[in-house]
Amino acid sequence: MKSTRYRFAKTVLAGTVLSAAAGMANASALSGDLVMINWLGGAQGEMMQKLEDDFVAKNPDVNFRNIVPQATGDARGGIRQVILGGEQADLLINTWPAFRQELVDADLLLPVDDVWQENGLDEVLSGAWRDLSVIDGSNYGVTYTFGDRSGIWYRTDTLEKAGISAEPETWDEFKATFAPLLENDITPMSVPAKVWAHAEWFESLLIRVAGVETATKLANHEIPWTDDAVKTALRKWQELLQANCCDEPNTMLATDWDNSVDAALKTGDSAYVLMGMWLNTRANQEYGETPGEDYTIMQFPALGMGHDDTSMVDAKELNLLSTVKNKEAATAFMVYLLSADATAIMTEYGLASPSANADTSLYDPVIAKSVEEVSNAKSLQFVLGDLLPGDLGGEYRVQLQKFLQDPSDETIDAVTAALEKVAADAYP
Repeated sequence: MKSTRYRFAKTVLAGTVLSAAAGMANASALSGDLVMINWLGGAQGEMMQKLEDDFVAKNPDVNFRNIVPQATGDARGGIRQVILGGEQADLLINTWPAFRQELVDADLLLPVDDVWQENGLDEVLSGAWRDLSVIDGSNYGVTYTFGDRSGIWYRTDTLEKAGISAEPETWDEFKATFAPLLENDITPMSVPAKVWAHAEWFESLLIRVAGVETATKLANHEIPWTDDAVKTALRKWQELLQANCCDEPNTMLATDWDNSVDAALKTGDSAYVLMGMWLNTRANQEYGETPGEDYTIMQFPALGMGHDDTSMVDAKELNLLSTVKNKEAATAFMVYLLSADATAIMTEYGLASPSANADTSLYDPVIAKSVEEVSNAKSLQFVLGDLLPGDLGGEYRVQLQKFLQDPSDETIDAVTAALEKVAADAYP
């Protein structure tokens, strides 16, 4: 696997709004079918449909069609089936850097350097966002939204019910909230371990324990999975489990991310859930809750190990597939997603945009708080699980499930050894 550096410069989130120069391709010239592989569901899917409708309203001769992959859990399996099954598509929504690398290696994506140059995207996205999608000197993506993945979500009335008057800021303060929550029949942490979402806690623990440089080295297999940093992060998670943070292992392993979020942000059966900014879309659009009043986020508690100024982040981008037939409309849609109209729609659905055209005054309190947290972080790390090659990524989640079933020191040694064995064959 070719190594790509995913650490962002802080300038990614500079708040200065540039005079937007990117213009869309001549609307009157756009026509024909525009086909996109679109795996987004729920309120996020509704948001993308609204974006597509607005684009078509501006370009009425374009017929926008979505191919929806059939898959449960990780959408990449379904996307592979669509592409390898011979479906023609122009665009792909992607959130996994390792998957982008996989598609580039298979000659399934086209570079989009010409899109950046012809539309002046350097005036709209910082160089750090451009670098995010660069592989071997060529750019393969246009990022249209990003999110804080070290933000812990909670309902305000859940903490109030347990008599918790302020957000815990330190590790000890965080663990100290467990007892009053449990006394009120509230599970402190909702950890959905059925497929992938249980890895969220380990990943933020890793960068707080050892920093983003270590996480990047681990993603590139420049250090082994048996490294002390990995074991220390697991021992910190062990502390939470020993403090009765969570449901029984079988319950966690039977819980998917959406049920976990419902327990924390809808019913209040759980207090904390750690996941991406699409939860803002879900809570606001699907539950009808008010961001900043009914629910909010707090940043991951400080461990005091020298890396508390770090955050995990994610992003979504559009990739241009090598099967593209309507490149003009496809690239126009890429550029459109960075426009003021498109970013306003995303803001309506609770998501932040890296575009200089975004009106940040429209951000709700939760978006604003998440952007501030990420902006204030001195070091940012892309989601570790999204950086791992396919076989290792799958084994990574399985081994963390084994840890949750038996979080002993012996299991930590066994889990890290098993991951290192798979990693040894996953990289050239």
